[in-house]
Amino acid sequence: MQTLILLGGTLLFFVLLMASIAFHELGHMHFAKKFGVRVPQYMVGFGPTIWSKRKGETEYGFKWIPLGGYIRMIGMLPPRKADPDGMLRSSSTGRFQMLIDSAREGALEEVRPDDEDRVFYNRKWWQKLTIMFAGPAANLLLALVFFAILIMGFGVEKTVPTIAAVNKCTISAKELVGADGKVRECTPAEEKTRPTPAAQAGLLPGDRFVRFGGVKIKDYRQLQLLIRDSANKTVPVVIERDGQELAKTLNVGSNQLTDLKDPEKIVTAGFVGIIPLTDRVQGGPGQVVQTMGDMTTRTLQSFVELPQKMVGIWKAAFGGQERDPNGPIGVVGASRLGGEILASPTPTVDKITWFLQLLAGINFAVGMFNLIPLLPLDGGHMAGALWEGVKRGFARITRRPDPGYVDVAKLMPLTYAMSLVFLVMGALLVYADLINPIRLT
Repeated sequence: MQTLILLGGTLLFFVLLMASIAFHELGHMHFAKKFGVRVPQYMVGFGPTIWSKRKGETEYGFKWIPLGGYIRMIGMLPPRKADPDGMLRSSSTGRFQMLIDSAREGALEEVRPDDEDRVFYNRKWWQKLTIMFAGPAANLLLALVFFAILIMGFGVEKTVPTIAAVNKCTISAKELVGADGKVRECTPAEEKTRPTPAAQAGLLPGDRFVRFGGVKIKDYRQLQLLIRDSANKTVPVVIERDGQELAKTLNVGSNQLTDLKDPEKIVTAGFVGIIPLTDRVQGGPGQVVQTMGDMTTRTLQSFVELPQKMVGIWKAAFGGQERDPNGPIGVVGASRLGGEILASPTPTVDKITWFLQLLAGINFAVGMFNLIPLLPLDGGHMAGALWEGVKRGFARITRRPDPGYVDVAKLMPLTYAMSLVFLVMGALLVYADLINPIRLT
């Protein structure tokens, strides 16, 4: 049964990823058609076509290799510009120029005589920018919706200022793990000679801190910092128990604890001996925005570390090294992880939230990755459109002739090189996801 759930969950996550890719391409196509660009094809997948249907001037369909998708817009690359006398500019016959000319010819193959006003390269710079941004924006919008459902609907797991358990004796961080590698429990003698301040004060599981030393408690982090700053002090506290507020006095002790900023470091700080409760807490729109901001920071950092991370993927794929759980993951690995989440023995609510969180994270990463200003990514075309806008704006301010569109075709050699890099990276991720996948546990 678990195997069927695993396979079903993997397939479900894969289908949802393909739907996300389809939504990405739909974003491109919507604005392309809105601005008059002819779109001959809208496809999910690559390679030979499985099924397609023509509606109007666009062919919609699915292809055999479900690792992406695309729309085909006519005139993505412009023809060579003519000199003022109307003659085509002279060009070299070098290998790079041949690549550029070949790419131009391919981009203009489907341009009909009456398509002059329907080619991509002839759109206004802000229209080209909008068309190319719409794809990544679609993924970022999906991520925003999923995070909103998680945070505002299900809530996120958060440590709250409610006691889950009271430690019976004071044990330092260095003594906490025994020689057998297991967390050590208190002995009856330690419970009598080294009771925790919480045990001495008669605190019980379920008690919620309302005030600590006159300060109103809003969350556990605030309480934790107040306790750590109150070593060897007597502090009046107010707790809520069974709906009633009770006044207590805590003789806060001191203990060797793990540093909050550096888990490898041991510090001496205030200690009362409680284990906080973890509960699901619903947040508001502000927390959703904060989550998106945090994701942006982490994603940008991961892009900087991507070359190093890919070395780790190579070692995991061919050297048996353990996969980094925070490293890159492909469509195959993400789908498998989604299946493992649904097949795990955790509560249903946890399964749903983890599943949504993974789906949101993948969509966010795809959206951000496509914003990288390199061709053939959407960000490369966006950079070209922005540069065109800057050049035309400068010409208008200085009353110079309109410089026209930016010829992104000149970057085709770099585009082919980057396409090869992305292809190798994608193949390596698929192989690593099959041979040495990231697992839930």
